Amino acid sequence: MSVSNENAIKDVETKSTLKEIDSSSRPQDNGEAVNNSRAVCRVCKKLYREPKILPCLHTFCADCIRQLEPFSLSGINGKALLPKTEYNGNHVSVTVLCPECDSEVDLPTSGADGLTTDHLALDEVFMETLLNENCVVCDLCGEGDAGKRCEVCCVNLCEFCSQAHRRQKRTSSHSIQSLEELKTQGRLSRPVLCTLHPGQELRLFCEPCDTPVCLECAATFHREHRCIPARDVVHRHGDRIREMVAGSLRPRMGHLEESLRRVELSQDELGNRTEVLAAEVRAYARGYAGAVEVHCRGLLRRLEELRTQRRNQLHLQGAQLRQALADARGAADFAERLLTCGSDAEILSAKAVTLRRLTQVVDTGYDPSPAAVALDDGSSICFLPFENAGEVEGYPVVGVIHAKTVDPSKCTIQGEGVQLGREGQKTEFTLVCRDASGEQMGKGGDAVLISIVHKETKDCTVEASIIDHSNGSYSISCTPVVPGPYSVWVCVKAQHVKGSPFVLNVKRKFRRHRGTFHCCSFCSSGGAKEARCACPGTMPGGFQGCGHGHKGHPGKAHWSCCGGVVEASECLVQAVGTIPGSQLRTVEL
Repeated sequence: MSVSNENAIKDVETKSTLKEIDSSSRPQDNGEAVNNSRAVCRVCKKLYREPKILPCLHTFCADCIRQLEPFSLSGINGKALLPKTEYNGNHVSVTVLCPECDSEVDLPTSGADGLTTDHLALDEVFMETLLNENCVVCDLCGEGDAGKRCEVCCVNLCEFCSQAHRRQKRTSSHSIQSLEELKTQGRLSRPVLCTLHPGQELRLFCEPCDTPVCLECAATFHREHRCIPARDVVHRHGDRIREMVAGSLRPRMGHLEESLRRVELSQDELGNRTEVLAAEVRAYARGYAGAVEVHCRGLLRRLEELRTQRRNQLHLQGAQLRQALADARGAADFAERLLTCGSDAEILSAKAVTLRRLTQVVDTGYDPSPAAVALDDGSSICFLPFENAGEVEGYPVVGVIHAKTVDPSKCTIQGEGVQLGREGQKTEFTLVCRDASGEQMGKGGDAVLISIVHKETKDCTVEASIIDHSNGSYSISCTPVVPGPYSVWVCVKAQHVKGSPFVLNVKRKFRRHRGTFHCCSFCSSGGAKEARCACPGTMPGGFQGCGHGHKGHPGKAHWSCCGGVVEASECLVQAVGTIPGSQLRTVEL
């Protein structure tokens, strides 16, 4: 084959992926609909063109990402910029909102070009192209109908070019498959090529750089690095992704689904309960005329306000659960599809962004226990038909809507035990549950959750004891054994009370002196030779303690138990006799 043909092959190899993507951006001329939704961008509604993976694991065209309005901008020094400030990728860090999950995601300083390419999406695009196009033109000669495809060069070949491709020494070992076979397989695995060395597949993995490389990259840029075949390391990284999905995300999805089911059940029961109460109110009010009818409409308005208030609270809680579930499901589905459908190079290419997203969802995601989501079926709302309701238009009326339910934002904490504590000593405070009007609840049984975690020491928690007094107040006590700051969460119905979380500062336990504050052991003991002192002073003549003017004496009054020279101070030792050759109780002598 001539040199010009070899150059043509090399040019086609470097541009084949771009050609496939360019063809995907054009509308279907034959009118056929796109059957594979994984090949379509959710923004432009067309086949992917240069698909990129956002940090939230959602894929969009690079051009679609570039057209997103920046949510926030920050300069190279971290200083915030106005949203409408002109920027370029070299000096400004851009934060955008994902069109799929509405999450805030940070783009690299190089913009959309710095994001990870979604090779799985490229596979779906090419497969969709094969299924919809009846005739594919040869990428080499541009004239004949392509019936085969080189898996290494990623080019479509006619019969003549296919034979020439096999005869050429450089491409004789390449795998060539029939396009019809690829269509029947329904799954196309395309090789991932190096962006620096066209035609070279990413078959190695550089461990120091944590990135897949080709043979030429390994021989040049990574010459001193340890490069391992991708097939030998993909299992280790794949197992890590698989472990996070199976061990963390899947159980969390179960919790979120159960919590969401309970919230939806509460919404239905709340609606049924309010409808039943509305019927009771109407039946009671029909026996009245005039003012009683006015009073009836007032009661219904009050009931509707309560229903709206409760429904909004449940809707907010449901929205948080749905968003957390969507984040967990999206991350898990992408990771599982990557492990199931991706090649070694594809897994390693998307490994970093996948692990970052999985770690983010696991560490910072909303994950309440289903038991902590309290059911609110409206049972706290009741109609009191014989309760005095005052006068309406001069007529005395009876019947009120009673809806005294706890409002976490109105609940208060009483006592200093939630802010100050002492090591090893019991600290107490009181939680007072109140309704929306600020009045104390007259009953107990609320879902109270207390969490006390050390802010500086890892895995250091304190178990709290809760006593329900059945009048809306709860006594909470704990005994911290490690000094330092603690974060105290006080939640009612899975929501923080007013001021929560609190900071509990636990001080070290005060150690009292067990000796005597003296000038020396000789004086304080009346000259007893057995009297000892914790200071380094010594005396000749068989005395075991210290004396004025003798070696080691501190030159001032000090404590015999620890040697401290400040009278109003904390003892420096925990017990008598802990320092070898130290004090006796000179007071007793």
